[in-house]
Amino acid sequence: MNSMLFSLFSKQLLISNPFVDRFNEGGPLFMSLILICLLLSLFFIIMGFINMKKNEQLSKKYIRLTTDSSLLGLVLGFLGSVIGLITAFDSVEAMGSPSPEIFAGGLKVSLLTATFGLFSFIIARLGILILRWLNKADEVTE
Repeated sequence: MNSMLFSLFSKQLLISNPFVDRFNEGGPLFMSLILICLLLSLFFIIMGFINMKKNEQLSKKYIRLTTDSSLLGLVLGFLGSVIGLITAFDSVEAMGSPSPEIFAGGLKVSLLTATFGLFSFIIARLGILILRWLNKADEVTE
């Protein structure tokens, strides 16, 4: 009875988050670097909003920093994807003729970094768009 209860309890502890699973599948190095770029972009956007009324030059500097960090995340995503594809093709070469399931799994993993890089780029670009729009709205009203 005890072992059955422990087995039932341990299965409940193994509930996983699909986002964390995808993050780990994409490779911790590149996915972590892209996440850092996303967090930096969000930080720069927030600082741009905070400084928009106080110091317009500083707000524009944060827009440029957001642009740079979002582009870095995008490029890191594609670099991780290319390295993942090279790794997948190396394993295909070593195996001879792999099954389509193995090949498809390798392609999926290699594309996760590019997808996350694109996601972080889009989020940052939306923030930049809103921040620039609000800056232009302030210039028109003055």
